[in-house]
Amino acid sequence: MNKNFLSIDDWDNKTHKEFLYLTNEIKEGKYNKVLSNKNISLVFEKASLRTRVSFEVGIKKLGGNTIYLNNDDIGLGKRESVTHIAKNLNRWVDGIVARVYLHSTLINFTQNTDVPVINALSDLEHPCQALADMYTIYNQFSKFQDLNFVYVGDGNNIAASLSLIASKLGLNFTYSSPKKYQIPTAIFNKAKDIASISESQMNWIENPENAVKNADVIYTDKWVSMGMENEEKIRLSDFKDYQINKKLISKANKEVLIMHDMPAKEGEEIEFGVIDSDISLAYEQAENRLHSQTALLHKLFS
Repeated sequence: MNKNFLSIDDWDNKTHKEFLYLTNEIKEGKYNKVLSNKNISLVFEKASLRTRVSFEVGIKKLGGNTIYLNNDDIGLGKRESVTHIAKNLNRWVDGIVARVYLHSTLINFTQNTDVPVINALSDLEHPCQALADMYTIYNQFSKFQDLNFVYVGDGNNIAASLSLIASKLGLNFTYSSPKKYQIPTAIFNKAKDIASISESQMNWIENPENAVKNADVIYTDKWVSMGMENEEKIRLSDFKDYQINKKLISKANKEVLIMHDMPAKEGEEIEFGVIDSDISLAYEQAENRLHSQTALLHKLFS
């Protein structure tokens, strides 16, 4: 098995299904201290609440130590080259959890280190979030087959990872976005290829009201992510019809559930109050980040 975890596509369908059971065991406290006497570096170019806290707690649960390095500490590619940073960390730590702007930074780390590297977010994917999201859905429905999962908004790193993992687990995945904000073609074509084998559906529907028809789960994410502040005005205009609000929710199945990876910008991608409503799974997703990431560390270091 690949010692790194950079993409949902690093694992085959069977491994993803087995990982759900491992996550459940970890949640129940059935784990070994596989990180005892090990040091894990958290290299975070981007600020974080859920990702940082869940990884730090998970590492400590498994007996390890954390070393948190933000962009001011090391200045990836500015104060020092990514290659030099990777080669230095390789001599000190036992693993790297990296939350970065560019996916190429993660590739560089894997090429210049011998320790496991985990993608805690890049511009291409957010696989750790997708692991927790699928565990959340499985806890709610106890199945994936015949579930209609609809993502509304920007076809970003979250959407990319969700499309891949949905195809591997057999969910019907539809996403709705403006045409110029679609999931990267190579990733979505890969997801469609996998889905054709698992006999699930993969679709893009531009109109969100049409997309959410028959939805069991509706998922959204921020329209303006960190690093996109200069695009804020145009993005708010482009996505104005893609808000998750009561009107859109009414077009879906009667018992539809809402997901958001947070942080949320209420009043933009999601109406005020929806995240704290009875149909929201946002806080379950946040909790499950801890369980799934602890399981990920346990898997990679066992």
